[in-house]
Amino acid sequence: TLSVGPHDRPPRRYRGRDNVWWLGVLGLWDAPAREAAPARFTICVSGVRGGETVDFRRLAAEGITLVGSTQGYANGVLRFTDDLPANLARGDAGYLALLDAADAYVACTGLDLPAEPAAREMRPDPACVTDPLRALDLARVGVIWLRVDTFGPDGVPRHHRGVAAVPGVYFLGLSWQTCCASSFIWGVWRDAQYIDGHIATDRRYQAYRPGVGGR
Repeated sequence: TLSVGPHDRPPRRYRGRDNVWWLGVLGLWDAPAREAAPARFTICVSGVRGGETVDFRRLAAEGITLVGSTQGYANGVLRFTDDLPANLARGDAGYLALLDAADAYVACTGLDLPAEPAAREMRPDPACVTDPLRALDLARVGVIWLRVDTFGPDGVPRHHRGVAAVPGVYFLGLSWQTCCASSFIWGVWRDAQYIDGHIATDRRYQAYRPGVGGR
């Protein structure tokens, strides 16, 4: 069961070029992080088998049950909103918009990159989208719920550059954690470097013991 919230779903590769290349030439890598973090979406890309475009409808055809955004948890039951169709549609729109931008770039620059009309073909909505599941009994399916008090009322993690409000808890790879590249292997190292330094500093403080004479 996969909870699918609002997201961007760029092509992993298009017209013979990797998504990383397209983000570069289209100037999207340097798009700054915004204060309104909830307005930014998860960026769904995959490096599996050399890199594949994420297709939620294909995942459903392979046996995964898609559900909407996670709404809440009570009495052992996880509940979902009815936004799954809208989230998929919005992801599709962003996907097609990037294809349009890439095609426009090719037309403008005259690059000899092969057309890829099949990239615009969409699978039909599976039953789990047209008749979505609204609740899931976690005990029945063997899921353990981890309680960590570091999320705001909107469900967004509370953190500063990945350092959570709860001591010893860190986030890495969040969409727009500090910048556009935060959720990509290409750029996550910068956030990882900051968190590594924070952990090392914290350990030095924890290991501190006063010297002779109270020094």
